[in-house]
Amino acid sequence: MLFTSKNATVLLPLLSIGFLFFTSVFFTFVFFVGPTSARKPHIINFRSHNLFPESFTWDPKAQHFIVGSLRYPTLLSVSDAGVVETLVSDSSLPSNSSFVGLSLDRQRRRILACVHRPSSPSSPAFNALAAYDLSSGRRLFLSPLLNTPAENPDAGESSSSPSPSPSDVANDVAVDYSGNAYVTNSGADIIWKINVDGEASVLSRSNVFKSFPVDQTAWYRKCGLNGVVYNSKGYLLVVQSNTGKLYKVDVDDGTSRRVILNKDLTAGDGLAVRSDGVLVVVSQEKLYFVRSQDSWSEGVVFDETALEAEKQASGVTVGEEDRVYVLYGYVNEGVMGNVERDEFSVIEVESEIESEGEKVWLYVLIGLGLAYFLFWRFQMKQLVHNMNKKTN
Repeated sequence: MLFTSKNATVLLPLLSIGFLFFTSVFFTFVFFVGPTSARKPHIINFRSHNLFPESFTWDPKAQHFIVGSLRYPTLLSVSDAGVVETLVSDSSLPSNSSFVGLSLDRQRRRILACVHRPSSPSSPAFNALAAYDLSSGRRLFLSPLLNTPAENPDAGESSSSPSPSPSDVANDVAVDYSGNAYVTNSGADIIWKINVDGEASVLSRSNVFKSFPVDQTAWYRKCGLNGVVYNSKGYLLVVQSNTGKLYKVDVDDGTSRRVILNKDLTAGDGLAVRSDGVLVVVSQEKLYFVRSQDSWSEGVVFDETALEAEKQASGVTVGEEDRVYVLYGYVNEGVMGNVERDEFSVIEVESEIESEGEKVWLYVLIGLGLAYFLFWRFQMKQLVHNMNKKTN
């Protein structure tokens, strides 16, 4: 190959441009795409004596998680470094009460907490929804939740007494943009609605909740309607632990129907929704990833990620950058009441299928960059050859 000063004047800028392009693509892959695919899951270990948290949520403004307790009427904040601080300690609640499901009302800076006390020989069961101001920790209202007859046509009128029932359990809560809260009763398969001022009523006791068989040998057989999330289109998504079914419930009239899925969400507990609409459902053994293309008439469980069953996960939430986190709260031990524990954890969990998809795209992009480089190199070789012919 013959290089003259005339050739160099033309070729050097072209070589420089090609080299800069290829190196910029390469370093983009290395410093941006590569670390994203290789990032290790976020693990937060924290300590609190006998906390046994059943539910938690992410507070994007304060940049911390909020967890409750099965042993104490206490709400704590947990930072991403595992630093724990007390947000609420409500000694005025009935004795032996615990916080179960939690939901953050972002617009009003309130935390909504399901309160439950099981029945005992000396006291009846107690179920309520409590609302607390996040700035001061002051309780805004405490709304007792009773199994009263529903008034909507889908509910099926009942003669049940408004007095507390031993089977009632205020389990999980979701909140809409107007401040209305929706609480599941996992013992009686009903849904309460509590308005922004704390006035409670039964939204739905739909017969569809009783339409599917329950495995009477399963440890979760007594836990019915459980995790709940609100959709801005005016409905709730609710999972039923003992049947594995998912329901879509209208927030105006309580009309309910089953979401058709390709598989049951066995022992499903807490729910959360990512910004892309993917529903994540936690059980003690696995985290389900569910997607729908038709506003939840039907859905597809497209992935299941195994969890550490011995740590008894019960809560799931979506944190910063759409990361999905699971709460290991050892809830079975907490319910037993005769076990002590100080250490709990929040861990980030990813869909293995989605992670593999990201890797595939990485390889595709690298392949395209390499193909472009080889094409550019071939073109340069041809250009040099043609210029040498003209020079000679």
